[in-house]
Amino acid sequence: MTATATVPDYVRATQISNEYLTPEAIELIERARALAPKLAGRAFDAERNGIVPVESVREIAEAGLFKVLQPKRYGGHEMDPRVFYRVQMALAEGCMATAWIYGVIGVHNWQLPLFPEQAQHDVWSKDPTTLIASTYMPVGKAQKVEGGYRLSGHWSWSSGVEHCEWIFLGGLLPKKDGSGALEHCTFLLPKSDYKVVHNFDVLGLRATASHDIVVDNAFVPEHRTQRTNDHSDAGCPGRATNPGWLYRIPFTQVFQRAVSSACLGALDGAIGHFRVRASAHVGKHGSKTAEDVNAQQAVSEAMMASDQLKLVMFRNYARIVECARTGEKMPVEERLLQRAQASSVAKITAERVNDLMRACGANGVYRSNPIERIFRDMHVARGHIANNTDHFARLHGAVMLGLENTDPFV
Repeated sequence: MTATATVPDYVRATQISNEYLTPEAIELIERARALAPKLAGRAFDAERNGIVPVESVREIAEAGLFKVLQPKRYGGHEMDPRVFYRVQMALAEGCMATAWIYGVIGVHNWQLPLFPEQAQHDVWSKDPTTLIASTYMPVGKAQKVEGGYRLSGHWSWSSGVEHCEWIFLGGLLPKKDGSGALEHCTFLLPKSDYKVVHNFDVLGLRATASHDIVVDNAFVPEHRTQRTNDHSDAGCPGRATNPGWLYRIPFTQVFQRAVSSACLGALDGAIGHFRVRASAHVGKHGSKTAEDVNAQQAVSEAMMASDQLKLVMFRNYARIVECARTGEKMPVEERLLQRAQASSVAKITAERVNDLMRACGANGVYRSNPIERIFRDMHVARGHIANNTDHFARLHGAVMLGLENTDPFV
């Protein structure tokens, strides 16, 4: 990029192809859409009970939706991640909390194939539908012992953990290059090795049941560890048996959309609820919501935001897939921009839902209004570290102004 350029070279037109929308992919997306009304009907009770119903998770599994990113050799579909995000958005139109745990559980079927084959065998050999929870906070304390590590720690925010039999936990380990520097590591543990602390009493996304996790001196064999940000073949030994391009995408480029796409689907759901409500609602003073200019502007701006965010998402992912297929290394500036754009989804969608809530009038604050729940869910989603758009925008801006990249995940 020259000093006088106003747009970086990497921000260019990208050929956006829908070839990934195969008949099989379309069928899976349609199954998700068919489930959305059921999820919507359960959403109120799911929040009240503080957990996504077992039947919802079972129906998602029976529809084959958790298999989107799973290797074919373990009965999965091994599809383009864009199918995964489309499924997540469709589910979120019914219930954002259900779509949230679908995203953060389902994405693990992409990471496990990066682990050594023995770890994949440990989880899926008897039952390839086994699900994995996570909390990647690097708070685990690991001590090297013969054959692996002794791990202890207390983690927060493990969404959907009660529906899972295994878990990914974050910690820091010395790099293998002998530099002494630390790097993020993902540890894989069975349910018998961790305790769930039921303490998730929060403003929104209550049904995700994102409880705390405690581990006390559990042994984790070496083959159940993976250096999260090491995208080399050595860092991703599972590629020996899972050689497809899908498993060559860097971790962050897959994971970051798994915690923002539910917001997009939920915004579409809020728009749908608002249109129905506004077309019929007459306020206490006799005015129709549909004739309120603020309501008209709110619904239009929400629809424009949804459209624009999806366009950027699918344009960016076309580049991600292109690089994974060809082996091209994406410039750090482009990766940082994409990270900032992905993180902005929760902020922008929450702002648009704010406007829809305000346009609902005084009666809109009752819990019988689904938009009220989406409003709260959106604001909790903004608290996820991957959705901290101000932070990631500044990281990108710093590099564009000549400073060094300080994001270890990029």
